[in-house]
Amino acid sequence: MSSLYSRSKDLSSRSRKSLSDSPPSSPSPSTKTFRQERVSRSDSSGVESPSDRLSARTSTYTRKENRLASLSKTEDDSASKDYKKLYEDALTENEKLKSRLQDSKQELTKLRSQLDRVTQKQDRISERSSVFESEKREKEALEKRVSDMEEELKVLTELKSDNQRLKDENGALIRVISKLSK
Repeated sequence: MSSLYSRSKDLSSRSRKSLSDSPPSSPSPSTKTFRQERVSRSDSSGVESPSDRLSARTSTYTRKENRLASLSKTEDDSASKDYKKLYEDALTENEKLKSRLQDSKQELTKLRSQLDRVTQKQDRISERSSVFESEKREKEALEKRVSDMEEELKVLTELKSDNQRLKDENGALIRVISKLSK
């Protein structure tokens, strides 16, 4: 609002300058009669009296006052028109800004929803990756256990074969001993 006030002040000062620089407007009818009386008095006597000078001064002041009054009236009219125009301009600008703000709010909500979706996706992916990591660890542990069991199985088969060989040797020794004892 202060910018509107300063603009109107600038406009009014410009109009004052331009109007004061311009030549005086056409004299009012009352001013014309004063001039005519003064001219007729000076023509009749040839010398101006103090009353003539006084009336000339008052007519000059009256003309200035009339000019100033008309100037202030036009300034008021132009200022009110300027205020109205400035007000309308401000209203249109406010409407534009409101619509831009509304568009920005809609875009913000759209972006937030997209961000939420992406965040949820990343959470699911991270959950999947954590599940995948745990499954991978479990798989590695199971593979290690299977390899350990295979090793034990190899050892067991070797032990069984050694056990069978020892049983066979033991049976052969028992037969030899029984033959020797007979």
